[in-house]
Amino acid sequence: MIALIQRVLEAAVTVDGRIVGAIGPGLLALVCAERGDTEASADKLLAKLLAYRVFSDEAGKMNRSVSSLDGKTDGTGTAGGLLLVSQFTLAADTNSGTRPSFTPAASPADGKRLFDHFVAQARARHPIVETGEFGAHMRVSLVNDGPVTFWLQTRPEAA
Repeated sequence: MIALIQRVLEAAVTVDGRIVGAIGPGLLALVCAERGDTEASADKLLAKLLAYRVFSDEAGKMNRSVSSLDGKTDGTGTAGGLLLVSQFTLAADTNSGTRPSFTPAASPADGKRLFDHFVAQARARHPIVETGEFGAHMRVSLVNDGPVTFWLQTRPEAA
């Protein structure tokens, strides 16, 4: 699975003119399931995302994770929100031609199942979790803080 994470001051997802998910300071994660991914892949990616240290400590170093911010402030207000947005285009194969191929992406049914699992596990482990709508045309707005953006990826375990 893949997550493109961005440290944000705020982020929101709009579908058909209505806000379906919004957070203040925290992480916006664009999440994609690839062929062969499993619930174990999703769990591994979520554990990494929740523990990834991209927030500044008192010394200004990136030593704090989104999980460590619960109820604390980072100078901009209460931090620690997660906004999870499905985005199958992260799995695009762009190695040839001028049009991406999406064959590496999980099927829509598998992608939805794994994204729903990812969200359910995130909600069980983190107090502030918002989402977009799987398969919908979404407008994502954000104020990137830094900018700080990282690509996280897990591979399915070999059988």
